[in-house]
Amino acid sequence: MPQKPIICTVDVVLLCLQGGVLQVALLQRDKPPFAGGYALPGGYIHPEQDTDALDAAVRMLSEKTGLSSPYLEQLGTFSGAARDPRGWSISIVYYALVPAELIEPDRTPGLQLQPVNQLKTLPFDHKEIVLAAVDRVRNKSSYSSLPVYLCGEQFTLPRLQAVYEAILGEPINKVSFRRKMDELDMLEAVDGALESGRANRPAQIYRLKSQYRNRLALSGRSMTGKVEH
Repeated sequence: MPQKPIICTVDVVLLCLQGGVLQVALLQRDKPPFAGGYALPGGYIHPEQDTDALDAAVRMLSEKTGLSSPYLEQLGTFSGAARDPRGWSISIVYYALVPAELIEPDRTPGLQLQPVNQLKTLPFDHKEIVLAAVDRVRNKSSYSSLPVYLCGEQFTLPRLQAVYEAILGEPINKVSFRRKMDELDMLEAVDGALESGRANRPAQIYRLKSQYRNRLALSGRSMTGKVEH
């Protein structure tokens, strides 16, 4: 009896911060299995079209959500005979960080945001995948500049600190935080740009340095320098 082919897919955990809460983007499935249920954006690798798994992830993110993530990194591989009712399967999973304002559920049919700390059962092993991605993001946020990709193009340091605190779930000392940002050396002040309308003095507005904008941060595919410092 011929052996069934292994199902090979790519899935993307698309994360944003909305209302101070980390959210994951889910799409309603229109085909079995689990038709009607909400799952991670993903699909089959197209060998005639995708050079590698990264190409498939970029394509998937664009086709399913219309987004091009400024930060996309491989999370890991999830596999086994029990995760998909269609047969033995393997999924290469990436996670993406984007500012919340770039995700527009109203313009993408079947797309919704769900708080990562309130997830119910998801199709396949997607809840396990989401929790693994959240754990990765929180761990890396404790020593790297990763949370900056959840901000918009321009932001103040108090705004960025609030993003770090929301992800880590604990307050951060202001002086220590600013010292860490100086050490990471990823930000530049926007000349003449200040946030007005504050009770205290206007806050300087910052942005990522040019070499860190719109990049794919992956082992073997990184641009000059490193995302992690």
